[in-house]
Amino acid sequence: MDNWRKSSYSGEGDGNSCVEIATSPTHIAVRDTKTPASATLTFPAGAFAAFLDNLKRDYSTVTDFARFRG
Repeated sequence: MDNWRKSSYSGEGDGNSCVEIATSPTHIAVRDTKTPASATLTFPAGAFAAFLDNLKRDYSTVTDFARFRG
């Protein structure tokens, strides 16, 4: 996948401390911007929507999610 997009929340300064996603017709890939050559998580498109729903439910703010990421 070559179509990587960074979160609009990444902003200036700490903009490399976020995740990027890439889409294909059937899958969504996620990677860490600090280490783009490292592991990439790949989800079937429907499973990615469920993954995001669970994150939103359990980590309702960006700060909560940042603590989750460590």
